[in-house]
Amino acid sequence: MQNEFEIKKLMCEIGRRVYNRGMVAANDGNFSVKLNDNEFLCTPTGVSKGFMTPEYICKVDAKGNVLQANGNFRPSSEIKMHMRVYEKRPDVNAVVHAHPSYATSFAIAGIPLTQPIMPEAVIALGCVPIAKYGTPSTMEIPDAVEEYLPYFDQVLLENHGALTWGTDLMNAYMKMESVEFYAELLYKSKMLGGPKEFDKEQIAKLYEIRRKMGLPGKHPANLCPNAKSGKENCHSCSGTCSATGSSSDTELVSAITKKVMEQLGIK
Repeated sequence: MQNEFEIKKLMCEIGRRVYNRGMVAANDGNFSVKLNDNEFLCTPTGVSKGFMTPEYICKVDAKGNVLQANGNFRPSSEIKMHMRVYEKRPDVNAVVHAHPSYATSFAIAGIPLTQPIMPEAVIALGCVPIAKYGTPSTMEIPDAVEEYLPYFDQVLLENHGALTWGTDLMNAYMKMESVEFYAELLYKSKMLGGPKEFDKEQIAKLYEIRRKMGLPGKHPANLCPNAKSGKENCHSCSGTCSATGSSSDTELVSAITKKVMEQLGIK
């Protein structure tokens, strides 16, 4: 079992990976690790995650209050989002938030990652819904994310970025890599005329592989809110996991257009 200092060093290593892969710019992004029910390590605000050393890492309690911070370092203002995940998902021990370019582009466009296009993404992620937009550092984001916590281990944050969580920090980080790779492949395949999706039988076989592997976490293979209500799983829901709830591409475009016009004051 890793001690606290080893976890801090790993957080710095993950910070370098996130920064070097272009998943964050400048001082963006944040992540945290659960030590016990009332102690959590988290990255500080206002510093580049690519240049952290262990003394940068802060410690907070379950309410996000500072327990330990060196010098002028203070916890990320997004710690509320992390605490909500830990509160609702006792199986989670780490949370990662970043702004990977392809995944964030889908989040900005209001398009969830629900198309089944490669085995690894279907097995590892299932699909990636969109939590509706919330003002950073407020309770709006935790409230928006909470809806998806019982069913998924990752979400896109509308007009913001992506959030992943897992059994440990490496597990949560790898999900972020997977989300970004999935988004990149989906984007590029759309540029080539559109992806060839798996059919229902192929998806069912991939879901069964996941169940046999005994992978931890939540997954649409058996926890999708659509499947639980007797509807088709997320990979067949035509995007109903999006924040807008649109049931088709046409409706999705219409909803996005309406939102933009409202923001511009055009009726």
